[in-house]
Amino acid sequence: MEHSVEPAADGGGAGLGTAWRSAPYPVLAVGADGVVRSVSEAAAELSPAVRPGARLRDTAPDWLAAAHDRLTGGLRERGPGTTGQRENGRRDRAAAGAAGGRIGERHYLAHPAPHPGGTVLWWLVDDTGRRAADDALREERQRTESLADAGNLLLASLNPERCVEVTARLAAEYFAEAALVVVPGPGRRLPVVFCVRGGRPVRRPAGVDPAGMPGLTEALRGAPLPPPRWVAPGDAPAWVVPEGLGPVGSIVVKTLPGPLEKPSGALILLRSGPAGFPGREEFFARLFASRAGAAMSAARLYTDQAAITETLMRELRPPVLHRASGADFAGGYRASSDTEQVGGDFYDVHPLPGAAGGQGFLVVLGDVCGKGLEAAVLAGKIRITLEALVPLAGDHHEVLSLLNGALLNSPQHTRFATLVLASVLPRVGGLELRVTSAGHPAPLIVRAGGRVEETATSGTLVGLLPEVETVTVRTALAPGETCVLYTDGITEARGGPLGREMFGEERLRQALSECAGLPPEAVVERVQMLAAEWAGPGPADDRAVVAIAPPHGVPHSGPPPPGADGLGTGGHGGSPHDGGPPRTIGHRPDRGTP
Repeated sequence: MEHSVEPAADGGGAGLGTAWRSAPYPVLAVGADGVVRSVSEAAAELSPAVRPGARLRDTAPDWLAAAHDRLTGGLRERGPGTTGQRENGRRDRAAAGAAGGRIGERHYLAHPAPHPGGTVLWWLVDDTGRRAADDALREERQRTESLADAGNLLLASLNPERCVEVTARLAAEYFAEAALVVVPGPGRRLPVVFCVRGGRPVRRPAGVDPAGMPGLTEALRGAPLPPPRWVAPGDAPAWVVPEGLGPVGSIVVKTLPGPLEKPSGALILLRSGPAGFPGREEFFARLFASRAGAAMSAARLYTDQAAITETLMRELRPPVLHRASGADFAGGYRASSDTEQVGGDFYDVHPLPGAAGGQGFLVVLGDVCGKGLEAAVLAGKIRITLEALVPLAGDHHEVLSLLNGALLNSPQHTRFATLVLASVLPRVGGLELRVTSAGHPAPLIVRAGGRVEETATSGTLVGLLPEVETVTVRTALAPGETCVLYTDGITEARGGPLGREMFGEERLRQALSECAGLPPEAVVERVQMLAAEWAGPGPADDRAVVAIAPPHGVPHSGPPPPGADGLGTGGHGGSPHDGGPPRTIGHRPDRGTP
């Protein structure tokens, strides 16, 4: 029903017209003095107390009366002004005077329309639905941001224990007053992490028995994933609800799904409210559980794979060499890339069975064609094969022939390798060496005076031709002398002023001549350092170096070398200390003492 009064004597209702009174929106005509002049039918139904002649402050909500006072107060302060000024002022005040608040159970926006004479038409627009949509959108954005932050925190660490702790802390922050994460394991008692809201995760070292908690066994079994299980607090075992937590209204057990519906764990939420997730919180909790389960599964998978990789890498890496019985050994290895731990270069030192005096070693250094993991795998096969052939080390040619046949007959035969074998026998006053190369750079010997000699061994590489050809030489080392075995990654290291020049054998010889009398460790370190400095940080080949030397100042109890000169007989060999030529042995030496 329409309610109206005659305009006040001040003319506040002049020029308002009547069309607004039948508008579908509630409309109030209020004078500058705060007295209601007229109301529309919709306004009369919305607020029956707001009637013509009543004061707005006594009958309308406070927020609307305050908005009217602010608007009309500004009008009085500005004065009448010109016609253009009054029109601009009305527009400015209308734009600045909009207000909003609740009328009953609904929320309204009040838009003012000032008219000449001071009367203001307040148009009330119900925006309850829009505000609800804005609130829902804001809440959804907050949940999305929280879920994104949770995902970043969960994926920030690939440590399984850390990931479980983050899951418990985030679950307590977003969904409950406290949260527990139970992780499946092989034993009867399973590890669990507990966290209260605002606290730090606590791991219970003794573990828990899942059989006593309803729904926990099913949640950890998975396949298919069970729905959340709501449990009354009185039905939960004591370890679920710790002392001092406060009242618990409901408990829910939820699976943390992993790959192929295999659970990564179970989440237990302790909530103060009744059972059930309000609104879209259940959907948000399901997304969180999925991300937490995926993160925990990824961390566990990474840890397992890292352990497997470390085990395999441990077998593929060259060993750490040290002083053995009657001989000093040192080795150094660097892969072609800083991101790789292994490559195609390798070395080993094997004790020789049945050597005279119970002492003796077979030193192996090789280079597989190629780089990276594939080359390292073949290098590992070669190392295993050579270890099995150590009993035949008295005949280097036989060892290399058997290795060559094994490589050629391998189903994955796609690469070849170069090798050098050195049988080391401690003797009185030094070491006796038998050296054989199979397509590999010949070892260099650093004499006590700084002279560098190349052993006269040669041969064909293995894994390429049906037969191998080798030449074995015998030489000796006195205290203070060193035999250096190296791969071509040293001499072929490209660098220098222009970045394209090879390090070369001459630079290697010069560097070794300066290492006379140094222990093997220092020789290896010196060679590796110079090659690395020459090559710079760019791409490089694998590099491996092995140094062999008699122990300094340690007497040797082994038998003397054959012949008066300590190497061979007659005129075939010179003294190992006077620079005479080493004795050359045919490529099919007789078997005997290595």
